[in-house]
Amino acid sequence: MNLTGNFIILFQHRNYYYVLKQSVIILFVWAWLSTSAFSTSFSLPSNPSDSLIGDPEKQIIATATKEDTLLDIALRYDVGQNEILLANPDIDRWMPGKGTEVIIPNSYLLPDAPRDGLVLNLPEFRLYYFPNTKGQPVKSVLTYPISIGRQDWETPLGITNIIAKKENPTWTPPASIKKEHAEKGEILPDVVPAGPDNPLGLFAIRLGIPGYLIHSTNKPYGVGMRVSHGCIRMYPKDIEQLFPEIPVDTPVHIVNQPIKVGWLNNSLYIQVYPPLEAESPSYDDYLKKALDLIEKANNYQIPVLDGEKLTKALKEHNGKPIAIFQRKLEVNIKADE
Repeated sequence: MNLTGNFIILFQHRNYYYVLKQSVIILFVWAWLSTSAFSTSFSLPSNPSDSLIGDPEKQIIATATKEDTLLDIALRYDVGQNEILLANPDIDRWMPGKGTEVIIPNSYLLPDAPRDGLVLNLPEFRLYYFPNTKGQPVKSVLTYPISIGRQDWETPLGITNIIAKKENPTWTPPASIKKEHAEKGEILPDVVPAGPDNPLGLFAIRLGIPGYLIHSTNKPYGVGMRVSHGCIRMYPKDIEQLFPEIPVDTPVHIVNQPIKVGWLNNSLYIQVYPPLEAESPSYDDYLKKALDLIEKANNYQIPVLDGEKLTKALKEHNGKPIAIFQRKLEVNIKADE
């Protein structure tokens, strides 16, 4: 094709060539960058005791194209498969339909863990990174969706640290994984060379727990699911951003917190995800756990809660932060002398 003037072929997608004027390219690139970096960096609340990041009152909506799946939209907006399914329970994951409005999760309560280094909360399939500010107060947090271990290959909980980083890693499958694949008729090599077909992707971060990594993946649509042999998987674009920022010896807290409670200004929020356990706890057990967390967050006193909203959050466990209590401001009026 012979193009002249201000026209240029910008990219090819699904066997179509997209031809844009140069004047449009800047707008397109800006839009692509803004969505590819969506919900990655958040400012921490100005009050250190608050823990809600993002804006729960500002709903982000994506409009599905004819060819989109929910997984395509999740990848585009940097959220995991579990998140987008929980936020849109009535939409077909494979065929949402052209013009369907899809809710994009955009706010999170920080897990109950030190705001230092990495915090991985497994039930929400999400990682939080608090950058090292060399003695200065931490003012921001990076957060990314992750995949975790299957029920028969669970990701371990606990405190560890990063002991090594490797770009373009090779993969040496352990005997247990080679055996599992062999039982399916798949023979794995002793060493998988670096490259796009490597299950570790192009970046790997080794944890102090022997055998466990945070790494990229050659199967990005699995991010936000229980699909790994215990390792943490990230979208390739996310770990490419995180890899150079996170130093060796960074502390790592891996937690299991399906219920999170925290403040923003004078509002108390709860955020609930489905539990990891094979057998879900009863509603009464979930309620007891929630009330314990609420009591802890409110100076060990149970406030007068919005019971309807609390019940809704615990039963739907859709990952949406919900305000369940509004603290009244005390106004001191000095009497005239």
